[in-house]
Amino acid sequence: MRRSKRSGVWEHFKLINDDKDAQCKLCSTTFKFSSSTSSLRYHLQNLHAAVLQGGSPSPSQPTIAAVMGRRVCDDRKAEGITQRICGMIEKDMMPISTTDGEVFRELIHFMEPGYNIPSRATITTRLEARYKNKKTELKTQLAAANVALTTDCWMALTTESYITMTCHYIENDWQLKSAVLLTESLYERHTADNLADKLNQAVESWGLTGRVIACVHDNARNIVLANNPTLSCFAHTLNLAVNDGFAAAGVNRVIAAAGRLVKHFHHSTPATKALEAKQKQMQLPAHRLIQSCKTRWNSVCEMFGRLVEQRWAMCAVLSDRSVTKLTDARTLELRDDFWQLMEDMAPALEALKCATTVMSADTEVSISNT
Repeated sequence: MRRSKRSGVWEHFKLINDDKDAQCKLCSTTFKFSSSTSSLRYHLQNLHAAVLQGGSPSPSQPTIAAVMGRRVCDDRKAEGITQRICGMIEKDMMPISTTDGEVFRELIHFMEPGYNIPSRATITTRLEARYKNKKTELKTQLAAANVALTTDCWMALTTESYITMTCHYIENDWQLKSAVLLTESLYERHTADNLADKLNQAVESWGLTGRVIACVHDNARNIVLANNPTLSCFAHTLNLAVNDGFAAAGVNRVIAAAGRLVKHFHHSTPATKALEAKQKQMQLPAHRLIQSCKTRWNSVCEMFGRLVEQRWAMCAVLSDRSVTKLTDARTLELRDDFWQLMEDMAPALEALKCATTVMSADTEVSISNT
């Protein structure tokens, strides 16, 4: 009975002498053959390397590399890979150009050589289809639900203005869910009428007319006038109250002085390296200093806390004339009463930070807590 020749080596060998021997078609060398093709493959690798590397001894004869290395990615698997690439771009908010990246293509080819990466246009079409499907699913979920909305205007790093609107609703199993319904560029002026038009159009397009319980926003005058009735964000209002308290109590002077000190360490490489050395020497946590920002809640609390933690390490750096000039040190060093104020305010600021954090959590319904 003739043996089944499934190995690729048989493209370059043939059986002779009643299948007891195998003869190389390239050089006529004969080998004893029982069942293993290892010796035949070894012969090709050592004496006919060009065949394995893609060379072809004759136009009609395929190479062993071509025969053995051929790997087909079936349609089902290819579709699965494409769907997962789209999911990666969607969920991780990656640019579509990711699929054009050299390393990305090398990775895909390594894992599945037979897969052809779709073009950017194809990926874009797939993502648009996924968006339409997701929108249909969300509309179905919102069909019978009353919702609360949150909205805000913001500016990207490219100085482009946007408006975002998010809806919050409770499912039948009493789980709080959130979904972004709108993120659009704002080319027109941010007047109350323009903002109201944007929000109303979004509500109508999602079929939520008459089912919006509340629209929560910050305290900017334009967005307040755009909503009727108006409902300001509790956490934002609390933050404004804290800032007003800073101004009334003269804390802003301390904030400004502390900010200058942090800025010095952030902009001076020698000072930063010296601080790291002092932290290690004094066995302090290797933490970076935190700069406060008016638009970032709780940043004053975080800045004060970090400065108090690193006080003596910073003082040591400011006292080192090989790192800090005397004139700079005199300008940057904080007065003792400033340090005392930061320590005294820590408990109150931590309590306010806790309140703001709780009220800002995704799983908390801030309206019911106010």
